[in-house]
Amino acid sequence: MSDLVKISDAGHVRTIVLNRPEKKNALSNHLAWAIVAAIDDAAKDDNVWVVAITGSGDAFCAGLDLSGAERFHPASPQTAMLDDLGWVSNFLLAIRKRCDKPVIGSINGVAVGAGLGLAMATDARIVAKSARLMAGYTRIGGSPDAGLTITLPQAMGYERALRFMMENTTANGEQAVALGMAGEVCDDDKLAARTAEYCARLCEWSPITLRLLKRGMVKSLENTDMEQQLRYELSNIRIAFSSEDAKEARQAFFEKRKPAFKGK
Repeated sequence: MSDLVKISDAGHVRTIVLNRPEKKNALSNHLAWAIVAAIDDAAKDDNVWVVAITGSGDAFCAGLDLSGAERFHPASPQTAMLDDLGWVSNFLLAIRKRCDKPVIGSINGVAVGAGLGLAMATDARIVAKSARLMAGYTRIGGSPDAGLTITLPQAMGYERALRFMMENTTANGEQAVALGMAGEVCDDDKLAARTAEYCARLCEWSPITLRLLKRGMVKSLENTDMEQQLRYELSNIRIAFSSEDAKEARQAFFEKRKPAFKGK
């Protein structure tokens, strides 16, 4: 396992820690695929009953590392060429479709873009009061990916989710709970202990019960095919990012100025 992800076990709880604190755990391709691999490994380990995901330092995940997204795929080049979903969609697929164990998001700080997608892909979330959750796509001329067109409407309802992303809203921990994005908020210095306590409590139940419960819940939510929706997301963000407006948005983002859009 890459040192970009730290793995630890306590009883039947597997904790996955994003370990790129100097970049606020921004997603390089290596880090992203390491997260997917860690989730898949936990899904296959019979001694793991509950999984927790959190970030190191003061951030959960600041989204895609825009400073340099190097090409990387853990599979062979031939296999990688056949993968049209990539890591950005595999967060949701790994957590909801391939892992039938409860995955708890411990949101310790900023969660933006694909980082928010990773947070919202988890089955239940405990969030620190000072955490900041934001989609951020409109700011860089993109459209939602990482399953957010699935998970945010499920959590918040259609209009709230739409407004949250259109308006580029930032929610702190208490606001995230009020919006339905998380089930619990706690003081920053108590988050790790509360997450450990909650996960240990879940392990008091039969792992068979928990796995079947999750399977049933996920199945009930799949009104549309998940992979089809993820591909639709990716087709939209490719169109968005290829526009002149997106280039202007990213340039303005780095120059810390208001973008001038032309609708092209």
